[in-house]
Amino acid sequence: MDILTEALGSMRTAHPASVRTEGRAPWALRLPPVVGAGFHVVLYGTCWLIPLNPQEHGPEPGEPVPLSPGDVVFLRDGRGHILADHPDTPPVSAEASRADDSLPIGTVSLGGAGARTSLLCGNYHLDQGRPHPMVRQLPALIHLQTRHGRHPELAAAVQLLGAELENPRIGSTGIVPALIDSLLLYILRAWFEDQPPATAAGWAAALGDAGVAPALAAIHEAPATAWTVESLAERAGLSRAAFARRFTSMVGEPPMAYLTRWRMTTAARLLRESEAPLTTVAARTGYGSEYAFAKAFKREFGQAPGGYRREARAA
Repeated sequence: MDILTEALGSMRTAHPASVRTEGRAPWALRLPPVVGAGFHVVLYGTCWLIPLNPQEHGPEPGEPVPLSPGDVVFLRDGRGHILADHPDTPPVSAEASRADDSLPIGTVSLGGAGARTSLLCGNYHLDQGRPHPMVRQLPALIHLQTRHGRHPELAAAVQLLGAELENPRIGSTGIVPALIDSLLLYILRAWFEDQPPATAAGWAAALGDAGVAPALAAIHEAPATAWTVESLAERAGLSRAAFARRFTSMVGEPPMAYLTRWRMTTAARLLRESEAPLTTVAARTGYGSEYAFAKAFKREFGQAPGGYRREARAA
């Protein structure tokens, strides 16, 4: 069971939005907060990313982050920030302008006549109202470098994106969105694999833990099973108490709480994406009756399953 893919799939609400940003020094672009998670890929040149404090109405810039060709940035909660050729360049706001139909995505051009920087910028539409705990535990800003042989798969995705955007050809309109969609998994895989085993904590440790990982896989693979702490501890090869402590420490909530969370997450996804009747959704998420399922779902989401389905389809 690929827990990373499952967790992200449970949060995605739409395809990513993206734009190509072409800057020539001096240039600086203030980007407002977005719903979901933001990302940037440096295709050519260098620049700086300056985080903004999302708690302040008039935010002060945070510590600037230097970016080089091949660098990838992921902003977990889509917070506002500035991209600039230099931290001292005054930022402006800009709206995306659509390029001609031969290009796979829209473009923004700004700045003067100096050194060129080319970026792919965008956001992944993730449901931040109910974030998966794995995503919630990520750093607010992830900065990955793909030069010098680091993260070869992520580097390959970046190179392919750069090639398609620099020289669009037949098929680029389909290839670019697919690469951007896959980029999120490459980013998070690279970050998780970057964590040293000796110091990894939370989900970074849980995904590779000999006890917790099999229990998580069991929950994700068969949420309808009548799991108990004892039966999951058996999967983990640990005593009930030791397993419960270990699971709660890494995952961030007790085993039964996570089981309920995943059942409800699975149910919500089935309601959004399928025509399965409520009795089927109830059975596939471990509830013996439609009534018991509806009661649990309303407790979790604040509305009945039918109302949730209608609202999701109308959005």
